[in-house]
Amino acid sequence: MIAQIPFWQRKRLDEMTLAEWESLCDGCGKCCLNKLQDEDTDEVYHTDLVCRYMDLQSCRCTVYPERLQKVPGCTVLTPDTVNDYHWLPRTCAYRTLAEGRPLADWHPLRSGDPATVHQAGVSIRDKVVSEAEVPEDQWEEHIIHWIL
Repeated sequence: MIAQIPFWQRKRLDEMTLAEWESLCDGCGKCCLNKLQDEDTDEVYHTDLVCRYMDLQSCRCTVYPERLQKVPGCTVLTPDTVNDYHWLPRTCAYRTLAEGRPLADWHPLRSGDPATVHQAGVSIRDKVVSEAEVPEDQWEEHIIHWIL
């Protein structure tokens, strides 16, 4: 009977294999939005600017295996660090499971279809611009509030 219980319901985050951990990513792309941090308050603000390596249709990184070399400061979520990223959206599967909540019905692991994250309107598809299109001194003009 245990084999019928999905791994994300029977394992803690730190018990998952690398493949299981990676499959938790729903492909929303929100963690790849550029963020600005207020130097005085440390408050983090999301922008509608996404990493230059983001495929804007699939909402997946085009250089995922090399992302840490190509993007200094790229987010690396691990079971030990997921709770450190307070800016993760409530819909993020890593945050969801870390907080003891169930995966949403639209999550690809539940639906069996990677397109459901887009169909549910949860992803960044059609909501963002590549950072390569906007000079960095104009990023503040791209602060958004729909992320959370």
